[in-house]
Amino acid sequence: MEPQRSPLLEVKRNVELKRPLVKASSRLPLSGSRLKRRPDQMEDALEPEKKRTRGLGAPTKIATSYPRAPPLTTVPQTTAQKVSKKTGPRCSTAIATVVKNQKPVPAVAVQKPSTSAVPPVVGGKKPSKRPAWDLKGQLHDLNAELKCCRERIQTLDQENQQLRDQLRDAQQEAKTLGLERGTLEGELARVQAQAEQGQQELKNLRACVLNLEARLGTQESLVQELQNKQLELQEERRQLTSRLEDQERRLQVSEAALSNSRAEVASLQQEAATQAALLAERGERIYALEMERRRLHNQLQELKGNIRVFCRVRPVLPGEPTPPSGFLLFPSGPGGPSDPPTRLTLSQTDQRRGTLSGAPAPTNRHDFSFDRVFPPGSGQDEVFEEISMLVQSALDGYPVCIFAYGQTGSGKTFTMEGGPGGDPQLEGLIPRALRHLFSVAQDLSGQGWTYSFVASYVEIYNETVRDLLATGTRKGQGGECEIRRAGPGSEELTVTNARYVPVSCEKEVEALLRLAHQNRAVARTAQNERSSRSHSVFQLQISGEHSSRGLQCGAPLSLVDLAGSERLDPGLVLGPGERERLRETQAINSSLSALGLVIMALSNKESHVPYRNSKLTYLLQNSLGGNAKMLMFVNISPLKENVSETLNSLRFASKVNQCVIGTAQACRK
Repeated sequence: MEPQRSPLLEVKRNVELKRPLVKASSRLPLSGSRLKRRPDQMEDALEPEKKRTRGLGAPTKIATSYPRAPPLTTVPQTTAQKVSKKTGPRCSTAIATVVKNQKPVPAVAVQKPSTSAVPPVVGGKKPSKRPAWDLKGQLHDLNAELKCCRERIQTLDQENQQLRDQLRDAQQEAKTLGLERGTLEGELARVQAQAEQGQQELKNLRACVLNLEARLGTQESLVQELQNKQLELQEERRQLTSRLEDQERRLQVSEAALSNSRAEVASLQQEAATQAALLAERGERIYALEMERRRLHNQLQELKGNIRVFCRVRPVLPGEPTPPSGFLLFPSGPGGPSDPPTRLTLSQTDQRRGTLSGAPAPTNRHDFSFDRVFPPGSGQDEVFEEISMLVQSALDGYPVCIFAYGQTGSGKTFTMEGGPGGDPQLEGLIPRALRHLFSVAQDLSGQGWTYSFVASYVEIYNETVRDLLATGTRKGQGGECEIRRAGPGSEELTVTNARYVPVSCEKEVEALLRLAHQNRAVARTAQNERSSRSHSVFQLQISGEHSSRGLQCGAPLSLVDLAGSERLDPGLVLGPGERERLRETQAINSSLSALGLVIMALSNKESHVPYRNSKLTYLLQNSLGGNAKMLMFVNISPLKENVSETLNSLRFASKVNQCVIGTAQACRK
């Protein structure tokens, strides 16, 4: 149900509805279908007659077109009466105002008829064009057309008279609506004044009501606050009473428990003394077990040999020719196919003998035996698993040295440092060994051992020591580095002006390896696009201490990537670049020969060991003596074109494998 409207709002709405009707200039519709035809439509009706008269070509020109007047629309009287009955005096007043404001349409002069006249159509057929000499016929056609036009003019005059009568009625009604409008405007002004007065009174009453409501709310909040405070005080009183009773009960229980606790404390003190004695006994047992583990671990390494030789065959790289079947064979170990291989067979065809005799060239087989042989499919993790126990001996105080020996391009640097791209599966022995040492040192910290690690990385290029960890202006200044004793009477060797960096995690070691890889001397050779032309020596000085027992141990771990061991070609034509490679190769072969002489002297227990014949052996003399454990990787190529260098590498490694340097001793203080 709609709410009842106030008289004031009704008056406002009437006025708002009346104002746009006064300003609008609408056109009233004409009554009857004939009144809706416009002059242009009457012109269209006369169009056939114009076409008929246009073809006569008579000299007399009569215009048949009529002026176009703007349409005048009127409202039929019956319609206006219906609207006034439905909408009341307001709508009738608006319609009168519209009619009053509309201006009458001025009369337009009648144009002259057109020059041509069209004869009437007889029998539904279009008459033929009158000839020019038929003036009487042409005059007859014009008279017929003039008669038709006069009839139409008479009809239009009647319609015009009706429109004028309707306009007069609309003007009279508009005058009546204007008077009614004035009356309503006066009434509206009076009602508006009353409404403003009522609004002011309503505003005052609302302000008074708000003031009273605010005072009432303040009083109610004050009463509510007092009631809440009273409830809180009552609750607090109950809680305090309950707590007091609880404290009294607890006090009684505590007094009873105190007497029991004193007796229990005496019993616990006695038990603690027993546990301390047991803990000390277990500590002694753990220490004894750790010493026994180290002794057995060292004994196991000695049984394997203080000089061990591993052979590793690199896989065939993309773009290299596949070696013939049977060129390299890996016989099974003593325990069958499940045992890792320890032997290698190389088959070589003697082309010279076959050419001289005319018979097929015979095949020579060369058998070699090592501590372990790694076929081309062996991964980096499998290789490190074999040396992980040897690396751990460095934590026990035994000097450890691991070499990578072989010709250029045989995979020495890949074995020691790993492949590019940071793939964890391709990591070399150096990052894996340091990760293993950090992990074992963390486990031994629970037994009271504390370890520290200091790393250095140098290269020996043309018998000159260079620091691979140098940065800034010192980079590449190898002449300033010399091998010296750490102090008077000390057996420890150091490299002057070289960086010794303390390391404690894998990320620090990776940063050092990247820096050393950038600084190392490399060149392009016939065997490799980027060949290492120097010996790189990574040394990790390990220091361990057991503070509770006053024990200390220290030993170096040396990981050496030797330069390529290929021989010189006497028939090589030397250019400026080849002469530099010649000097490098001569220095490399000289240092490798010195290394072989040192190992032979140690094996033969000679009184003089020629450490000073090479900077390499002089720097590593503490890792090559009787107290050290040494492992050599001989890396070989699987290609048939490198068979000569492969045989030389295998023969040198076999001689080293036959050497025995004695029992290693731990460096303890």
